[in-house]
Amino acid sequence: MNVSLTAELEALVNEKVRSGLYHTASEVVREALRLLKLRDDEARRADQQAGLQPVSDKERRRVERKPRGGNPRRVRR
Repeated sequence: MNVSLTAELEALVNEKVRSGLYHTASEVVREALRLLKLRDDEARRADQQAGLQPVSDKERRRVERKPRGGNPRRVRR
């Protein structure tokens, strides 16, 4: 799998690896995806507790998405 990142996100991943918190870029991305899933699960639970209709992940992303600048860059493993 190849992933394209903006220059800003690529720098963040590289910074995390350089800091020693993670050994590889893949570890950083896996942690980010784990946290994204956790956030989505928590939002879904909060919606259910509030009695709201379930919102699809696609619709939630459309509402939450903010315009981002920069050209994506491919992360090398």
